Amino acid sequence: MAKLVFDAPVLVFGGPYSNLRATEAMRAEAQRRGISASHVICTGDVVAYCAEPEETTQVVRGWGCHVIAGNCEEQLAAGAQDCGCGFEEGTACDLAAKGWYPFANQRISADSRAWMQGLPSTLDLRIGGVSARVIHGGTSVVNKFVFASQSALLKTEMADEACDLIIAGHCGIPFTASVGRKTWFNAGVIGMPANDGTADVWYGLIEPVDGGVKLSTHRLSYEHRAAAAAMRRWAYADGYATSLITGIWPSFDVLPTTETAATGKKLRSRAAFVAAKDAAAAALKSAS
Repeated sequence: MAKLVFDAPVLVFGGPYSNLRATEAMRAEAQRRGISASHVICTGDVVAYCAEPEETTQVVRGWGCHVIAGNCEEQLAAGAQDCGCGFEEGTACDLAAKGWYPFANQRISADSRAWMQGLPSTLDLRIGGVSARVIHGGTSVVNKFVFASQSALLKTEMADEACDLIIAGHCGIPFTASVGRKTWFNAGVIGMPANDGTADVWYGLIEPVDGGVKLSTHRLSYEHRAAAAAMRRWAYADGYATSLITGIWPSFDVLPTTETAATGKKLRSRAAFVAAKDAAAAALKSAS
C-alpha cells in the first residue's frame, strides 16, 4: 500500500468497541473540527465489548475513514471462536471475553466480515515532514499491550522501526512517550473510558507545524448512559456496562503496576512535539 501524505490535521481514534453512540459522537466531532474522512484514522477493534457491533461497523464503513485491522477484526473475519485479545487464560478479562465475543460474533454480517478481512494491518504515512506507521497493538504482534510506563518495552518495540512516529491503539489509555528520537503516540479508544473515573473517552490529533508535528490527546463526551442501557438490555457484559458509567475498568488484569495505581485519577489532555528528521538535522548543524 502506498504511503499516505497529509498536509492538514489528522484525527486518530481507537477501539469503537461496538459502541454506536460513541462512534457517532466521534464522527460529529470530526465534522465539527472540519476534518474530512480522508484525514481520519481508526487504529482497529471496531467491534468488541458493547451492544451494537454490526451497527457500529456500518457507521465506520459509511464514514469512509482509514481503518486498520485490530485483533477483533482479524478474529471475526476468520470466524474464530475467541477475540484474540491477548488476555491470559482464566483471568477476569478472559472470562468476560467469553461473554461479549460470542455476542458480537453472532451479530456481524457476512458483508462486514468480508470488509474486515480486507483491512490493512498497518498504514504508513507522512505528515509535517514526519514519517509514521499506524499499528494496532505492538509493532510485530497485533494484540500486544503497550503502556506508557513500560519504557523498556517501548524501546524494544521501536528499535527496528525506520519511522519517526508510531501511532498505536489496543491498550485503551492515551499517552505519548519518546525514546531517543522516536515517539509512540496512543490516542486512546472511544468505546470505553480510560479507567480514570470519568465516562469520557479519548481521541488524538496530529497537526503539521513548522519543523514537525504537534500531537495532542482530547476528551470526548457522548451518551454513555444510553450505551450502557443498550448493553444491559442483553445482560451479557454487565461489568463493561458499569464501566461506561463509572469510568473504572471491571478488571486490571492487563495493566502494569503504574497504570493500576492511577485508576480513578482523572487524565489531562496533553500535547507534544515531534520534529521532522530534516528539521532536527538542520538544527543540529546550526548548533555545531
